[in-house]
Amino acid sequence: MNRLLVLTELFLPTKGGTAVWAAEVYKRLGGKDIHIVTADVPGAAAVDAVHPNTIHRLSLKRVPWLRPESLAMYARFFFKSLGLALTRRFDAVHAFRALPEGLVAWAVARLTFRPVVIYAHGEELTTWGRGGKYKAMCFALRHADRIVANSEHTRDTLLGMGIDAARIAIIYPGVDVSVFRPGLDVTGFREQLGIRADDKLVFSVGRLSRRKGFDQMIRAVALLRNEAIPVHYVIAGIGEDAGYLDGLMAEHHLQGMVHRIGAVSETDLPRWLNACDIFAMPNREINGDNEGFGMVFIEAAACGKPSLAGRAGGTGSAVLHNQTGLRVDGNEIEAVAGGLRLLLQQPELTATLGQAALRRVEQEFAWERVAEKTRQLKAAGN
Repeated sequence: MNRLLVLTELFLPTKGGTAVWAAEVYKRLGGKDIHIVTADVPGAAAVDAVHPNTIHRLSLKRVPWLRPESLAMYARFFFKSLGLALTRRFDAVHAFRALPEGLVAWAVARLTFRPVVIYAHGEELTTWGRGGKYKAMCFALRHADRIVANSEHTRDTLLGMGIDAARIAIIYPGVDVSVFRPGLDVTGFREQLGIRADDKLVFSVGRLSRRKGFDQMIRAVALLRNEAIPVHYVIAGIGEDAGYLDGLMAEHHLQGMVHRIGAVSETDLPRWLNACDIFAMPNREINGDNEGFGMVFIEAAACGKPSLAGRAGGTGSAVLHNQTGLRVDGNEIEAVAGGLRLLLQQPELTATLGQAALRRVEQEFAWERVAEKTRQLKAAGN
């Protein structure tokens, strides 16, 4: 039996990899004896009604006139979690990030004499500067009993921060292989955008931010179209770079060839990944911000598709170069175009990489496998 107290500001129905990870793993580790403390957000009641764990929702909004603005959030997190820990015999306290959850989890765990596990995702380790927030994060990580790193790159970053290697465990995020799988019906997906059956389709999805490399993809597609390679590029997602990407499409005269479709539903995402020939996100580092792992690469792999990834950050754990896809320098347009050209013009290679990616997902990344590694981590932490 797993009796865990889990602290995560991000949880379904909030979008994003961290929210999905928290929801998927712990429902496979146990039932109502696992208590999850998280934010109250619109649509939460519908999620909580069917989720097997016990969910506690709090208002975790920052208060602008407080100094610091997050003071009330930390207080609510702490007192709710401490109350639960004092009235129930949890085996351990898990926190899905170092801040704010990890700091609160450390305090609660020490007051109740329980081990504390903190997750590290990579991006937060390099983007918080060296001020008070960074020092608080380092304190939480250095005092955790166990740290879960989502990739080898994240582990190496932790080691560079002085974290003891013996306390770091690598557990990759996972994917629901019953949802993301080959053979889904994609009728009408290409046709609605005017993409012919014999055209190549490259697909990207994610927050429209500069580090994802979608702008480099547009430039690379322009080069390939000038070489008469019949490629279409579909970008799904929302974000601050939407206008910038639209401007690039107009600048390179790619209307009708590059398609920005906005947010896609949970139902449509695996279908788009089935409809495409290649998944692409040639990420790069921007001001210390990089991709910690890249769950979308694993979702594409689960649909039997190879990926074109950048070399920055932790994508090497998600995409094995020349085995399940290609990794290129996302800063270099020629490198991105070269990787695309290779995958588009060698269909046998593309198929081989896609099948290898699918086999790897089935062996390593199904949520059941991630949950088992987490269960073993609990035993090791005691």
